[in-house]
Amino acid sequence: MDFLRPASWEEALAAKAEHPTAVPIAGGTDVMVEINFDHRRPEYLLDLNRIGELTEWEVGGENVRLGASVPYTAIMENLRAELPGLALASHTVASPQIRNRGGVGGNLGTASPAGDAHPALLAAGAEVEAESVRGSRMIPIDEFYTGVKRNALAADELIRAVHIKKADGPQQYSKVGTRNAMVIAVCAFGLALHPETRTVRTGIGSAAPTPVRARAAEDFLNAALEEGGFWESGNIITPSVAKQFAQLASGACNPIDDVRGTAKYRRHAVGIMARRTLGWTWEQYRGTARTLEGAA
Repeated sequence: MDFLRPASWEEALAAKAEHPTAVPIAGGTDVMVEINFDHRRPEYLLDLNRIGELTEWEVGGENVRLGASVPYTAIMENLRAELPGLALASHTVASPQIRNRGGVGGNLGTASPAGDAHPALLAAGAEVEAESVRGSRMIPIDEFYTGVKRNALAADELIRAVHIKKADGPQQYSKVGTRNAMVIAVCAFGLALHPETRTVRTGIGSAAPTPVRARAAEDFLNAALEEGGFWESGNIITPSVAKQFAQLASGACNPIDDVRGTAKYRRHAVGIMARRTLGWTWEQYRGTARTLEGAA
């Protein structure tokens, strides 16, 4: 196994072009586990730790640009207001040591359906900035996951950054496991309210071959909130609406039985998480609306 250590982003792209099978490594929290258990034996490892820009982030007027290697700890400590869903998901990632090393870029590169960041990225509507010596492109998160542990990157591409719109409404994240962190998710659910566009987005993890959105549940809830005038009134969402949303979210799953849980349990748990996160986010939205009315 050869170890490539580029000193700049340009050198990294050149190395990836010359060795398309090279496996990028930054935090190493996924790759090294696979190597240590002899599940993977790549010919080349491409070490990205000398490229400082990958650990930097930038908060713009509308978006946050996260370098691929920004650690989860930095997201938790610095971007809680801008990216609340991803910050909540970051809290559930493994141990403090892993959160200090691992980043969203690694989760995306591995593309495991159980990756903790995926539901939050789907709910927020992120875009992945991919680059090669041929140029750069933006990949919408909905098009990024192509199969079990497969993504839309070309063989010569690397993830440079993730672009996420700053939250314009409440976001929540929920994960089922034997404990809150230090565990692979049995299933996970992310929900984001987008009051500016009067839409809701979801993300489901570890309950299908890839991370997925509950699109039918979103469409139903978007229509129910609009037709019922909930965005303007801030009224409590009726139990029947919440129940139907949960059932449709559960129906979006295509899980398997494994050592962590059965398919039946995963579907049930996703429905419970969908109902609960909807309740949490809507209460936050109603509280914000009441505060604004009081200030006016």
